[in-house]
Amino acid sequence: MTTMSVAEYARDCAAQGLRGDYSVCRADFTVAQGYDYSAEEQAVWRTLCDRQTKLTRKLAHHSYLDGVEKLGLLDRIPDFDEVSTKLRKLTGWEIVAVPGLIPAAPFFDHLANRRFPVTNWLRTRKELDYIVEPDMFHDFFGHVPVLSQPVFADFMQMYGQKAGDIIALGGDEMITRLYWYTAEYGLMQESGQTLKAFGAGLMSSFTELQFAVDGKDAHHVPFDLETVMRTGYEIDKFQRAYFVLPSFDALRDAFQAADFEAIVARRKGQSALDPATV
Repeated sequence: MTTMSVAEYARDCAAQGLRGDYSVCRADFTVAQGYDYSAEEQAVWRTLCDRQTKLTRKLAHHSYLDGVEKLGLLDRIPDFDEVSTKLRKLTGWEIVAVPGLIPAAPFFDHLANRRFPVTNWLRTRKELDYIVEPDMFHDFFGHVPVLSQPVFADFMQMYGQKAGDIIALGGDEMITRLYWYTAEYGLMQESGQTLKAFGAGLMSSFTELQFAVDGKDAHHVPFDLETVMRTGYEIDKFQRAYFVLPSFDALRDAFQAADFEAIVARRKGQSALDPATV
C-alpha cells in the first residue's frame, strides 16, 4: 500500500477540485473541526436531519436508531468533541475531523485505533439530494450512530487492523467491497424476516434508503463474506445488490474466522461478480 505525504495529497486534491482544505492537515490527515458554522449551515443540517429521520424511524435498524438517541445528533451540527465524549463511554471510539476523503493508510490506522474520520464541512441547500464527495451529513448521520453498538464497533476496528495486510496481498478491491456492502450499504434482519438498513450510504440517502428496503426491484442477497468480496458495486447509481446480515455478531464472527490470504489467493485476478445476478 503506497503512502503519500500530506503536502502531496493536498496538491492532488486541489488539482481534482475537492472542496476540503487539505493544506491545514496534520500528519495523520486530521484537522480542527472549527465550530464556526453559519446560520444557513445549521438550517441545512436540521433540514437534512428532519427529512431523513422521517424515513429512518421506519426503515433503519433499531441499533442505528438507538445510536442516534444516545449520541444526540439532530438538533444542530454536532460538536465532534462532545459526541466523542459520549461515544468513548459506549464503545471506546472517538470522532476526528478531516477535510474529506483521506488516503487509505491513515484511514485504516484511525479505524484500528477506534477513531472515525468525519468531514468537517456540510453540503449546501442545492445539494440536499445528492453530493459527489462525502460530507459531514454522510459521515456523521450515516456512520457514527452504529459505532455506538459494541459488536459493530469491534468489527470496524478489526477491519482497520487487517485491511492494509489484505491490500498488500493484492486484495484491495476485495476488501473495499466488504466495506462498501456493510458499512455503506448494509441491510440487516430485525424481528425475524423484517429488513432494516444500517449502512451509511443508505442512512444519508433519501431516495436509495426507500428503494433498498422497500423497493420491489431491490435485489436482496444473504450475506456471505467471500461472495461480498467478489461482487462489484455501483458508485453513482442505486446498488444492484444489497447484502443482508442476520446480525452484527455474524459479521464480526465471519471476519474473525476468514482466511483472507486464501481468499485473495483464490480470487485475485478474477472478474467481479455481477451484482444483479449474484
